[in-house]
Amino acid sequence: MNKQPLEDIAASPSARLGTLSWVGMEGIVLPLKVAGQAIAGRASAGVSLDDPTARGIHMSRLYLALAALEQQELSLPRVAAVLDAFLESHEGLAKRAFLDLEGEALLRRPALISPLSGWKTYPFTLCCRRDAQGLYAILELSVGYSSTCPCSAALARQLIQQAFEEDFTEMPVTRESVRAWLGSDQGVLATPHSQRSQAHLAVRLDADQAALPLLALVDLVERALGTALQTAVKRVDEQAFALANGQNLMFCEDAARRLHHALRDQPGLEGFSLRVVHAESLHAHDAVARSQWNWQEA
Repeated sequence: MNKQPLEDIAASPSARLGTLSWVGMEGIVLPLKVAGQAIAGRASAGVSLDDPTARGIHMSRLYLALAALEQQELSLPRVAAVLDAFLESHEGLAKRAFLDLEGEALLRRPALISPLSGWKTYPFTLCCRRDAQGLYAILELSVGYSSTCPCSAALARQLIQQAFEEDFTEMPVTRESVRAWLGSDQGVLATPHSQRSQAHLAVRLDADQAALPLLALVDLVERALGTALQTAVKRVDEQAFALANGQNLMFCEDAARRLHHALRDQPGLEGFSLRVVHAESLHAHDAVARSQWNWQEA
């Protein structure tokens, strides 16, 4: 059978002239390795179309270049090499290359006191661009934590004080009687309200660093806020968590300021934007605070 060459319709000139800022693919399934763990990632890959007469780009070349990231520890040098491959395979067509990678980092986190540990996921997106000025990389990351309202804690203490005064008006105040009262339902007449909260970060990375600082950022956020969400726990861990919340009261403004100062001290960051969300247990709406440093949209 005489095989005819397959026609490449994309090689024909475009009927309408014009450049395009981005052409490529979104939602590409891609196995990634983050912080030593294999995860199911997704990629959006594209290049600019700077030849106004070109019909289109070579999408298969972008797709095949992504294989260099499969099952490899995700790092900026590897991403930069893939973006270079994008541009090399589109010489004369494109001046800029783009690659967004997203997934959920899978990290094993220890309990507070006991030897137990468990797995937590941390959603992230790595948005990268390569052009004549070099590599531009933004890492977006979400970290969950617990927050206890300082206002409700103060109101709860006030109610407990009032109950104490009423109960001990005629009762003798002894060490034993106070201890028994504190251990009764009356001693915990009111409790402050807590909420599961989220810190959403977007940090601009120094392109010269080799390792992706995802784990370092997770550790920084959880250390700065002090009440990371837990996995497997024993009662001693639950008690330690209650103590941490009681000694770590914070409004969303407090959380945002803590993170702002912690991120300013983190090496390898050229700028950041952060948003904290306290999913109110008192209200049907959320309490939100934002902050940023040396930040502008790409």
